Amino acid sequence: MASFDVIFIGGGPAGYVGAIRCAQLGMSVAVVEREGLGGTCVLWGCIPAKALLESASIATKVTHAAEFGVTVSDVKLDYGVAMKRSRAVSTQNSKGVEFLFKKNKITWIKGTAKIAGKNSVSVKADGKEEKHEAKKAIVISTGSRVKGLPQIGLELNKTTVISSDEALILEKAPKTMAIIGAGAVGCEFADVFTAFGTQVTLVEVLPGILPLEDADCGAELARSFKKRKIDVLPAAKIGDVKVGKTSVTMSIEVGGKKQSLEVEKVLVAAGRAPNIEDIGIKEAGIQLTDRGFIKINERMETSAKGIYAIGDVAGPPMLAHKGQREGVVFAEFLAGQKNVHPVNYGNIPNATYCHPEVASIGMTEAQVKEKKIDYKVGKFPFSANGRARTSGETEGFVKIIRDAKYGEILGAHIIGAHATELIHELAVARENEFTVEEVDLAIHAHPTLSEAIAEAALDSLGKVIHA
Repeated sequence: MASFDVIFIGGGPAGYVGAIRCAQLGMSVAVVEREGLGGTCVLWGCIPAKALLESASIATKVTHAAEFGVTVSDVKLDYGVAMKRSRAVSTQNSKGVEFLFKKNKITWIKGTAKIAGKNSVSVKADGKEEKHEAKKAIVISTGSRVKGLPQIGLELNKTTVISSDEALILEKAPKTMAIIGAGAVGCEFADVFTAFGTQVTLVEVLPGILPLEDADCGAELARSFKKRKIDVLPAAKIGDVKVGKTSVTMSIEVGGKKQSLEVEKVLVAAGRAPNIEDIGIKEAGIQLTDRGFIKINERMETSAKGIYAIGDVAGPPMLAHKGQREGVVFAEFLAGQKNVHPVNYGNIPNATYCHPEVASIGMTEAQVKEKKIDYKVGKFPFSANGRARTSGETEGFVKIIRDAKYGEILGAHIIGAHATELIHELAVARENEFTVEEVDLAIHAHPTLSEAIAEAALDSLGKVIHA
């Protein structure tokens, strides 16, 4: 039996970042991970998907190259090549985490872990089982997995009914595809496959696409997708599903009208489930929430003494950066640091990397209305922004929702080029309780896309300059 101060079960963004911070604070640390360091985000999620989206962006830009005085001929699209590049990027990132483990003297134990009593973890690998001691803490950071939709006949089969995992390793883009679920994952893959020549039908049961985002952003993205010949079907009912060896047929009802659809592949992008099975949760007496996640407090403690949980298993938002911050906060609380800043769950940015990108922080306009807060909205279109015009990326806008009395930024929503980078000015502003007046006081360089943020702040004050 090896002995450590802390053992993490799972080496994804939450686990590996928590492990590094624990090591920085002088603790001996082990991480049990059966696949590769970096977890779903690095191997099967954020990183490879964004690499594919970069390929999709280039493919789309090439079609408009002539407008910029660049004539391109004989363009060939090869999803297989883009896929192999994305896998190489994932491997590179995973190796990067391995390097950080060596640098911080963290032990990677390859295998499958289970809580084996107080301060003890058993690990199975290659038919052998061994136990390890965690003197201070066991941390569950096992992440989440994709879900199928067996209730409507769309059980994942890895051939015609696939998840994002299988989409990331396809050798070629199918001619036709239905994507079920128009959240971040669904919209990103709709972008990717459309760019590589697939006829995509994007189906969402809720009234609009990107249902967690502000309704204005969802409507703008739907307009953009329709321009690209993506068939966007919100408020849809799916029925009569028949899964064959080479295709899937179904009926889709929208607004009382029913249509039949036959596609080569169905990509199910309808959410994720926490990985809480077979790790000894019940035996350890760990309580779950009503939604099936592990219940934690602000210190990441579960109901079982000495056992903690971070990342997707600890509940939404199921985002890598949320899990990373939980890992840091856990480590600092465990080390007894003073003035540890708890995770601010009300200021975690959302980011969707399709084109145009969508990013947000804080409340949507619907949420502000629901809370009956007196508010003002400022909005500025990228079509009126000089930098956006120079790059030909004029779709979208910046929208800022402020408190009517004091100018507090209640929420901010961006759809357009580089939205996922631009949102952080507003994340910093909200974290430090800046008002829209203070955002305006910061001089924004011209010409930049960031000027749209300053103009939206001005618009919320009734002082917009360029619109």
